[in-house]
Amino acid sequence: MSNPVGRVLVTGGSSGLGAAVVEAVQADGGTAYVLDRVAPEAEVEHEIVDIADTRAAEAAVRKVAERAGGLDAVVTAAGIDRCGRLEDVAAEEWERVIAVNLLGTAAVVRAALPALLDSHGKVVTVASTLGLRALSDATAYSASKFGVVGFTRALNAETQGRIGVTLLIPGGMQTHFFDDRDPQYKPGPDAKLNRPQDVAQTVLFALKQPQGCEVRELLVAASVESSWP
Repeated sequence: MSNPVGRVLVTGGSSGLGAAVVEAVQADGGTAYVLDRVAPEAEVEHEIVDIADTRAAEAAVRKVAERAGGLDAVVTAAGIDRCGRLEDVAAEEWERVIAVNLLGTAAVVRAALPALLDSHGKVVTVASTLGLRALSDATAYSASKFGVVGFTRALNAETQGRIGVTLLIPGGMQTHFFDDRDPQYKPGPDAKLNRPQDVAQTVLFALKQPQGCEVRELLVAASVESSWP
């Protein structure tokens, strides 16, 4: 029998993959807690916070952990993008991608570590296929997601035997992630994208592994994925 997921903190849990993970956790009998800039539509405990403000993100994690009486898992699904050539993207916007995707991920995990060590819990970080394959006009996103890959692999080595760490590498998904992009950077009408609910099930699979058995890395993409291999 697989383990219960317990108390799971999800960043970016108000939309996209994060919201799908929240739904999967609750359907499995677990308790989800959301950190996001906007309140989730689902009836779920949450804290409004900008993950790019790393000190505020850390404080929100500690607040949730105290209120929940601990944490059993953290899923860092918060992420943004800013497409365009390096010389065309405003520095503040470029750096915000790094702040949310990489620095925010590290801040949340850092703040959750005491609770996760107590529960021998799990972390699932969300990278991207563009964390393994670089494309033009994606320097900020690729830099941030390559960073998440390196951060997670190092965290795995650092915490092995104490917490479980899984690196999730998803391809494109049917979410609002692409809505505010210039049309040239949006998936075409015939693009093959995964349902976030299906990707969320792979997160649940990682979280439910028994202690001592860990899913180190998961690459999950549509069967015809333009960004992989």
